[in-house]
Amino acid sequence: MKRIPYYAALACGCLAVVACSSEKKTKITMKPYPQTAKVDVTDNYHGTVVADPYRWLEDDNSPETAAWVAAENEVTFDYLSQIPYRTAIETRLTELWNYEKVSSPRQVGDYYFVFRNDGLQNQSVLYILDSLEDDDPEVFLDPNALSPDGTVALSSIAFSKDGKYMAYGLAQSGSDWVTVYVKEIPTGRTLSDEVHWLKFSGPSWAADSQGFYYQGYEKPTAGAELSGKNQFQKVYYHRIGTPQSEDKVIYADPEHPLRYNNGSDDGEMGKWLFVEISAGTSGKELRFKKADSREPFRILREGFSNEYMIAKVIGDYAYIYTNEDAPNYRLIRVDLNNPTDPEQVILPEHPDNLLQSVRFVGDHLIAIYMQDAASRVYQYTTEGKPVREVELPGIGTAGGFSGEDDATEVFYTFSSFIAPPSVYRYDLATGTSTLYARPEVAFDPEEYMTEQIFFTSKDGTQVPMFVSYRKGLKMNGKNPTYVYGYGGFNAPLTPGFNPNNIAIMEQGGIYVSVNLRGGNEYGEKWHRAGMLDKKQNVFDDFIAACEYLIDHKYTSRDKLAIAGGSNGGLLVGACMTQRPDLFAVAFPQVGVLDMLRYHLFTVGWGWAVEYGSSDDPEQFAYIYKYSPLHNIKAGTCYPATMITTGDHDDRVVPAHSFKFAATLQEAQGCDRPVLIRIESNAGHGAGKPTSKRIAEAADMQSFFFWNTDSDYRTIE
Repeated sequence: MKRIPYYAALACGCLAVVACSSEKKTKITMKPYPQTAKVDVTDNYHGTVVADPYRWLEDDNSPETAAWVAAENEVTFDYLSQIPYRTAIETRLTELWNYEKVSSPRQVGDYYFVFRNDGLQNQSVLYILDSLEDDDPEVFLDPNALSPDGTVALSSIAFSKDGKYMAYGLAQSGSDWVTVYVKEIPTGRTLSDEVHWLKFSGPSWAADSQGFYYQGYEKPTAGAELSGKNQFQKVYYHRIGTPQSEDKVIYADPEHPLRYNNGSDDGEMGKWLFVEISAGTSGKELRFKKADSREPFRILREGFSNEYMIAKVIGDYAYIYTNEDAPNYRLIRVDLNNPTDPEQVILPEHPDNLLQSVRFVGDHLIAIYMQDAASRVYQYTTEGKPVREVELPGIGTAGGFSGEDDATEVFYTFSSFIAPPSVYRYDLATGTSTLYARPEVAFDPEEYMTEQIFFTSKDGTQVPMFVSYRKGLKMNGKNPTYVYGYGGFNAPLTPGFNPNNIAIMEQGGIYVSVNLRGGNEYGEKWHRAGMLDKKQNVFDDFIAACEYLIDHKYTSRDKLAIAGGSNGGLLVGACMTQRPDLFAVAFPQVGVLDMLRYHLFTVGWGWAVEYGSSDDPEQFAYIYKYSPLHNIKAGTCYPATMITTGDHDDRVVPAHSFKFAATLQEAQGCDRPVLIRIESNAGHGAGKPTSKRIAEAADMQSFFFWNTDSDYRTIE
């Protein structure tokens, strides 16, 4: 075991005073769960017959499902309303969220753009500035003005190369469906252009700034917008001032309906066109051709065993970010006129650190690496010659570093678990960072600390986790502890700020983030060690982390909560069904919980490369062993559970959570509650309004503290 002190370098804000009063524990009177009807439905998976008695809950449009949702929410919110300190928690969370949030400025032509949120605005507002010293910026786009409850969110923005236009995508009620609009930058006028039915795609401007590329689907069947399978994605070109019906199809593949196709040109001269193709959430193929050619696209890098991304095109050379022959990733350069010639390695693979991303800015490139899940940033020439390491303010997560080709400076953000993002201005010539914006928060970051701990998983693998708490906290096994994990899809969990976690630590609680296998904290090998038939490693890692925390007196089983969203919801569902004795509270959030049918809805088919599919006999065997829905055992005492989902979640459809809740409520073998909280006008999480985030966090923390029998002290 290795323990590393891990302190944030940022400190500002005011000191919170804790009053010593606590609410006396009273008993909550629960309403009975709804009587959920069962149907006689079974499926035969390669000789194994599996019952699915709550199949009817998959119909998100039926009045029966709507009535069930209303009845479940009535039970849930009645329970939560009886927790005596729930209002106090929401009040304190509102105070902690109420700080100004500022993004890194971005220069576009003669203007700068920056996002700001005054603290409690449901959506951040985009401002336009004449200069960085402009103390009276003008609102350029305010999503809050587009809906009364803040449920219209800005999903993406893209600026044309000539600085004349901004294309932007809007999503409603948390859905992944996006509609793109266009604003003229000098006048602020919204044009007539509207492009509908995009998903997992934003606009990519053509080099001539006369139009943009996008990835779109045909209009879905009425009633199936949020649950129907998404197929036949095409790459289109939209010319400014024309209707969507005239958009040109740039690339389509009718023989492979279940693929993602992402297209653009070179962004420089418009000489080359590219398509990045994937058959799921990992593995790509690159195709290309000359823009003026009528020939079909040619293969530049064959799929789908590796990752490829066009980072930049300069002249006839493509810079490609890839893990081909490099599990920790590298940057190569390919001659598009002679694509079979050996590539030139610009940034070779680092043996220990993951190359997370590359930014071309000015006449340099900025490489963001990850070392033990924390950022390290280096500056190079475009030929890969080292210039310097960027001196960061501390150990944490850095992001940004985007800029124009003629830029002499860039901006970046830096954050940690105990301090919100501050914005820094970086001089490319001198390597000097200067503070541009730092938020003032309603707590003192100096009162808290984070340590990084390496623990041993079931198979002997060393796995890191970050443990954050108030300085001076006694490790006596009595601390309420909230453990968060994800562990999948090549996605890392790096240090990041969330006001909700401060609210836990203020109460003598501990917040833990575990870097499970399945993510990419240590490159593609780490990812592959937690996917397909090795998915159980992820659950073993999470369980081992919790056992370590108990064994070393950070907490105890009666004080321990686990949480995770989406793939992390699967993680929580699997761990609570495999080790129900280990946890007091479980929060499976928007989780993939029915592993046998996930691939039948919206874009679930794309996850088969990560999980496997029940259509395959071998893959069915290992999926069925851990599928949370199918491993609930009647009469078992499961943790106090609050399942969360949204009625507009069209990524992990809410049927996963509905069926899991109904099954768990019937099976629960003790008096611990099983609740499901179903948010209206909300989806998978992206774009959720601040007000809904605070309300959901207040409900979850109330449930957490109550069901770990922890005192709650008001903050004055």
